[in-house]
Amino acid sequence: MTLGLIRAVGERAYTEVESARLIMEAGLARVESPTVLLAAATAMLRYGTLAAGLRLSAARYGRRTALIDELGELTFAELEDRSNRLANAWRERGLEPREGVAILARNHRGLLDATFAAAKCGARIILLNTDFAGPQIRDVATREGTDLLVYDDEYAHMLDGVTPRRGSYRAWTDDPGEDSLEWLIEIGSSAAPPAPGVEPKIILLTSGTTGTPKGAPRPEPKSLAALGGLLSRVPFRAKEVTECCAPMFHTLGFASAMLALGFGSTLVIRRRFDPQAAIDSAAAHGATTMIVVPVMLARMVDLGGRALTGRDLSALRIIFVAGSQLGAQLCREVTAAFGPVIYNLYGSTEVAYATVADPEDLAAEPGCVGRPVLGARVRILDENGRRLPAGATGRIFVGNVIQFEGYTGGGHKEIVRGLMSSGDVGHFDREGRLFIDGRDDDMIVSGGENVFPGEVEELLHTHPAVREAAVIGVPDETFGARLKAFVVVHEGHSLSAEDTREFVKTNLARYKVPREVVFLVELPRNPTGKVLKRRLLEV
Repeated sequence: MTLGLIRAVGERAYTEVESARLIMEAGLARVESPTVLLAAATAMLRYGTLAAGLRLSAARYGRRTALIDELGELTFAELEDRSNRLANAWRERGLEPREGVAILARNHRGLLDATFAAAKCGARIILLNTDFAGPQIRDVATREGTDLLVYDDEYAHMLDGVTPRRGSYRAWTDDPGEDSLEWLIEIGSSAAPPAPGVEPKIILLTSGTTGTPKGAPRPEPKSLAALGGLLSRVPFRAKEVTECCAPMFHTLGFASAMLALGFGSTLVIRRRFDPQAAIDSAAAHGATTMIVVPVMLARMVDLGGRALTGRDLSALRIIFVAGSQLGAQLCREVTAAFGPVIYNLYGSTEVAYATVADPEDLAAEPGCVGRPVLGARVRILDENGRRLPAGATGRIFVGNVIQFEGYTGGGHKEIVRGLMSSGDVGHFDREGRLFIDGRDDDMIVSGGENVFPGEVEELLHTHPAVREAAVIGVPDETFGARLKAFVVVHEGHSLSAEDTREFVKTNLARYKVPREVVFLVELPRNPTGKVLKRRLLEV
């Protein structure tokens, strides 16, 4: 056995042991009765990790409230029963293991019912983006192999031409009929569904901010490090209350919802995000954790101090944020409003998680994305795959136990010595904190100088008149490429293009000054808050 292999085995063993300790510390592992252990073991053998997690929580916390949505409350036992009934109804209607169940739904019980039922059928679970247009829905549904479709009524008009062979079923509807989930749950058998013989597979879709969304399947975790890594940087605890504002079709919202239910915590969700409603709900339910994307935090901060007046948020320990770049200025504003409770995760649909910045990191460097989680390797490499020192900017590569398996349509992220490209460029500081400098494909060469638009965006966000900003590179006959800035101004403020350029010129190098500034009412974003730069190219 080589020295390198011995070291790798030792590191893996340490990671598993430390993950077990963190899981126990979080209150997830405890002495169980033989009945609970048997239920969990049976569910794991029958359906795999995803469905077994719900079965274990139902056995442990049966009468505890699992979910609060706009229709009311469901206990863990009720959530388990509903997914059994729905799975049995679908099996009776012909759904087979490995077939595709596509779900087009907002945050409500129907999405969870469909997810857990599909898992118990051994299906491929395809979570569709609720911001898709009709053609995208049809293209993705066809490409991913949709055998059964679950959708909210509001999307019915976009589903022309989508005719899955196992049928289409309505999740959120004001008129439940025989094609609704509620009808099937009502008539389905409550018995444990038959074992499908295969594990389910979750297919999450990439954001598609610069092109067509891709399917990114992820295997069920086989290592304690999948959970231990997160717990090494974020103090989640069992039997608490999670206010999940992020959409559950996205990795952040979905993973956070599964984590909350697996921890026996109460999950609070609503179909549409409203900043004041989120604050009020967190206060009313005594939320300990809030799951958000940065643009949601920006909307809360925009409400001003009165939005928090009279709301008791003393239980709130964690604001868990991911999905797009938080930014130093917004981090400062949120900390001033809510206190030092921000945990900023960096990762992607493909690489899962890489680093987390905790309140201590953000107090020192509000623009960072923190340090690697337990079990993750994060490296900065140059164009030749060589590791770069602290302070040097290069491509970010990540290794962990829960990366995706390759795009469903073919292709993969670049891999170098077992590490996968995140698609971003960045650098570590001397304290080991990671900073994101931009997208790998965002860098432009203007007059022979390398420019990352993210640096200019970060600066513009510090201007008191700027509510949000985005910067892209566009072709230029003289310089090869030039920067074009898109700015949204705070209500009651004014800003000219010349003022904007002068502000950048005062703070950054001359070649980083945008040659063109366009003012917009708002930036085009997807539901997870990422700016759709392909749309800006059309402006």
